Amino acid sequence: QVQLEESGGGLVQAGGSLRLSCAASGSARPFSTYYMGWFRQAPGKDRDFVAHINGIGDSTYYADSVKGRFTISRDNAKKTVYLQMNTLKPEDTAVYLCAIRLRGPYYLPGSYNYWGQGTQVTVSS
Repeated sequence: QVQLEESGGGLVQAGGSLRLSCAASGSARPFSTYYMGWFRQAPGKDRDFVAHINGIGDSTYYADSVKGRFTISRDNAKKTVYLQMNTLKPEDTAVYLCAIRLRGPYYLPGSYNYWGQGTQVTVSS
């Protein structure tokens, strides 16, 4: 059973930066075999795709709303995926969750089968 734990969230002013981490544990498979995604969910809203990265980290996808501001990366030796968030906006406020993609489109939550508990990001104006 794979477990994911996010960290790095917090309160930041608009224009600021945060780096989120997602650490994996408990898997018998090499971490490099997992395609990983970041999603976010604001209160009362759907869980939205943010970013995706393949197993070796040479292919990434981003939601249009974060393109050019957020960067997803990974360190397979540390079994960790990162989300560097720059030029944060109040509309980026949400719980951010990482997940392992099983199959299906990278931008759909239903394509992922393991999820972390999430980390809160709050951006003040």
